[in-house]
Amino acid sequence: MRAQFVLSEIGVGLRRNLTMTFAVIISVALSLALFGSAVLLSKQVGTMKDYWYDKVNVSIYLCNKNDARFSKQCSKGAVTGGQKDQIKAELEKMEIVDKIHYESAEQAYKRYKESYGDTPLADTITPDQMPESYRVKLHDPEKYAVVETAFAGRAGVQSVEDQRDVLTNLFDLMTGMNRAAIALMSLMLLVALMLIVNTVRVSAFSRRRETGIMRLVGASSFYIQLPFILEAAIAGLLGGLMAAGMLIAGRYFLIDHGLALADKMPLINFIGWDAVAATLPLVVVIGLLMPALAAFVALRKYLKV
Repeated sequence: MRAQFVLSEIGVGLRRNLTMTFAVIISVALSLALFGSAVLLSKQVGTMKDYWYDKVNVSIYLCNKNDARFSKQCSKGAVTGGQKDQIKAELEKMEIVDKIHYESAEQAYKRYKESYGDTPLADTITPDQMPESYRVKLHDPEKYAVVETAFAGRAGVQSVEDQRDVLTNLFDLMTGMNRAAIALMSLMLLVALMLIVNTVRVSAFSRRRETGIMRLVGASSFYIQLPFILEAAIAGLLGGLMAAGMLIAGRYFLIDHGLALADKMPLINFIGWDAVAATLPLVVVIGLLMPALAAFVALRKYLKV
């Protein structure tokens, strides 16, 4: 009988404040969708870093005859065979080095033509202008500075470059987007909490006669407060489920279908459905508990029992 009474009170409360309840659901859904997006974007950045940092190389570009005339780093002349052998020998002794690949000027020219052969600039480049290089794969890409310190400025070395620098701007952009999503989510969450508090306040005021009668018949504080808390929890649960649906739809239409970014951007290792599935329970649980907690706090102030 008590359960039936509580359920009837929940139904009455939701019907009386239908507009505000709907606003709570939408606010919770949007804020949690942004929260889930921020979590997934953070995972995407981590996945891309793991994928690309495992593939990037440290490139040691060697001086050629053209560099010897125009580059200060190569003022001592083009690299000699002895210098190349010494660089390779020292690289092989380094424990942080995983693999070493030598690329000749002819190989560099061929690779350049494959990548930029259709551009007007490609016709002005000759094989002797392309630098020889050592492409070095490290066990730990974060230790690039060890290689740079060992070989930068050495005779025969034009420059030492870490390919991670090419990716840094992209990762910084995605991190900035993640922070912006978190900031917007925080704002939306604050709006949702204010709506929940106001909804509970209005609901408690509109049912002050019923709660007064319940006090007189000896109902406990928790029993009186329970319908209000469950109303907020139900609204939050619906918002959480709506946010979960948004995340699923976003993953489906942005990556798999619709925009089909997975097909258009094959070089990017996108997060899988497992990452989305791991995030959804967190979104739904927060959607359920956050409004219930906010309602409990609001009731302590606006519903004296």
